[in-house]
Amino acid sequence: MSPSAAPRPSVLFVCVHNAGRSQMAAAFLTHLAGDRIEVRSAGSAPAEAVNPAVVEAMKEVGIDISAETPKILTVEAVQASDVVITMGCGDTCPVFPGKRYLDWQLDDPAGQGVDAVRPIRDAIETRVRALVAEMAPS
Repeated sequence: MSPSAAPRPSVLFVCVHNAGRSQMAAAFLTHLAGDRIEVRSAGSAPAEAVNPAVVEAMKEVGIDISAETPKILTVEAVQASDVVITMGCGDTCPVFPGKRYLDWQLDDPAGQGVDAVRPIRDAIETRVRALVAEMAPS
């Protein structure tokens, strides 16, 4: 198998409720890594849309996630991922032996205005940039 045909690493971001943090993290990873990494996000509870404050905070940095809808966390999604990042909700995420899990303790932007979301967005961007450097150094 040639290097170009190698499967892309897969990252699943998981957070509780409306998946605001996981949506931001997934958007940054997709934006920064392009097609080198497969990216998904999920929440542990249904949500109809991304928090408008999250949408606004991401638009400020040139990323539009207004059309996205958080997905519900499933066992299959976790099994299909190389890296699972639980964003303050490790107790709600199924765990499988041999899989890589990371826990990012961050405030939840759900129900907060854009002023409260910006520092969370910036913290997530910093972590995602480090993740990109580790997983897709080219």
